[in-house]
Amino acid sequence: MTVLFVDGWFGPDPGDWQELWARDLPGSARVGQDDWDVPERTAWVRRLDEAIAACDEPPVLVAHSLGVPTVVHWAARPRPAAGTDRRVRGALLVTPADVERNPDPAIRGFAPLPVDALPFPAVLAASRTDRWMTPERARFFADAWGARFADVGEVGHLTVAEGPGPWDQGRELLDALLHHPGPGPGGADYLPDRRSIAGG
Repeated sequence: MTVLFVDGWFGPDPGDWQELWARDLPGSARVGQDDWDVPERTAWVRRLDEAIAACDEPPVLVAHSLGVPTVVHWAARPRPAAGTDRRVRGALLVTPADVERNPDPAIRGFAPLPVDALPFPAVLAASRTDRWMTPERARFFADAWGARFADVGEVGHLTVAEGPGPWDQGRELLDALLHHPGPGPGGADYLPDRRSIAGG
């Protein structure tokens, strides 16, 4: 199963939980960007599209921080002709960056965030102590995107400096996506219910 990691602003951080997961996931890859320090929405979405198209099978996306808006903008882009679009098996959306309420000039171009339902299974993992998005806003976007909401406790923004290590709780969420048979026609029938996943 192909897993694509979609990093946020400033890119991969040596020793982060994504790197630790990738060691145990043969065939996984991290989406590269031409400029990690000065993110530009069109360019970031294009690089994600290229990475998805290069996969031999529909991948599961693991997006963190500004990587989440990148995925959501990719999903909301105008669709190509029927039958030519690459499907995504699912997505784990981790501590999204609220580009609307944290309008740093460097990421302002990612606002506004689309609020259309995603065409693939998704779980939004929200931290109670994330400086980049409040739990209330995270729940709002989870509902809008048709994603399951996972309260993963007081874990900050899940950076290396905040010490999540391999972040086992998140890996359990990913494993659930990896072992799910995937969406049926129409894309949203991936779970029998959409009740929140309690964490802590």
